[in-house]
Amino acid sequence: MIAIDLDGRTALVTGSTQGIGAAIARQLALAGARVGVNGRSPDKVDAAVAQFTAETGADRFFAAPGDLAAEEGEARLAEALPAVDILVNNLGIFGAQPALEITDDQWRRYFEVNVLAAVRLIRRHLPGMTDRGWGRVLNIASDSAIVIPEEMIHYGTSKTALLAVSRGFAKQAAGTGVTVNAVIAGPTHTGGVEEFVYQLVDRSLPWDEAQREFMREHRPQSLLHRLIEPEEIANLVTYLSSPLASATTGAAVRVDGGYVDSIIP
Repeated sequence: MIAIDLDGRTALVTGSTQGIGAAIARQLALAGARVGVNGRSPDKVDAAVAQFTAETGADRFFAAPGDLAAEEGEARLAEALPAVDILVNNLGIFGAQPALEITDDQWRRYFEVNVLAAVRLIRRHLPGMTDRGWGRVLNIASDSAIVIPEEMIHYGTSKTALLAVSRGFAKQAAGTGVTVNAVIAGPTHTGGVEEFVYQLVDRSLPWDEAQREFMREHRPQSLLHRLIEPEEIANLVTYLSSPLASATTGAAVRVDGGYVDSIIP
C-alpha cells in the first residue's frame, strides 16, 4: 500500500469553497496537511471550513479569505499566511461566449483571474519554498488549454498561458527540491459546470440526460463518456503534492478522461 503523508505541511488551495478546489482541500487534509480554504467571502469561507471539518473529521482546515484576482487581496492574504509548503492555484472563471463577441475587458478579466492570480502567489511563495528546500506548486489547468473550445476561446487561451507559467517557474525552481506542475483537468462535474452545460443544451432535460447530450455534442472525444468527479482530480493533486512525486516537475499532467487525443502527457 502506498501511503501519502503530508503531516506538518501547510497548503493553500485557492477558490476552494466548492467544486474541484473543495475536493482538493479535503483530500490534502485527509493526507495530513493543514489546509487554508480560500474564497472572496469570509462568511462563505468560514462555512466551508466548518463543513469540511464535519465531513472529514479532520480538524486541519483554516480560513484564508481574500479576492486573489486583485493585488490588494493577495497582499492581505500574505499577511495572514506568509508561508506555505503546498500551493494549489485552483481559482478560475469560465463561461461560454461567441468568439467575436468577447470584449477587451473580458479578455483582461480572464487573464487577471486565471493567470495573474497564480503568478502573484507563485512569486510570493516560491522563494520561501526554495529557501526551505521543499515545496509543491500545482496549477489547475484544463483540457481547454490544448483543445481550445470555440465557445470559450478566452478561457482556453488563459489556461494555455497557465501551462507556460508552470513550465517556466519549474525552471526557476530547478534543483531546489521544489516542484512546479500543471494539472490538466478534463470536463468535471461541478455546480458551475452544470450551469455551463445548461447554457449549451435544453434546460428542460433532466441532469443525467443533459450531461450525456453535452458530452455527445460538445465533448465527443472523451473516453469516459461522462464528466469527471472532483475527487478524481483531487486524487492526482494530492499525489503530486506529496514526497512520492519528487521526480515530477515542469510537467502538464493529465486527468482528463482521455479527452485530449494524445499519446503523451
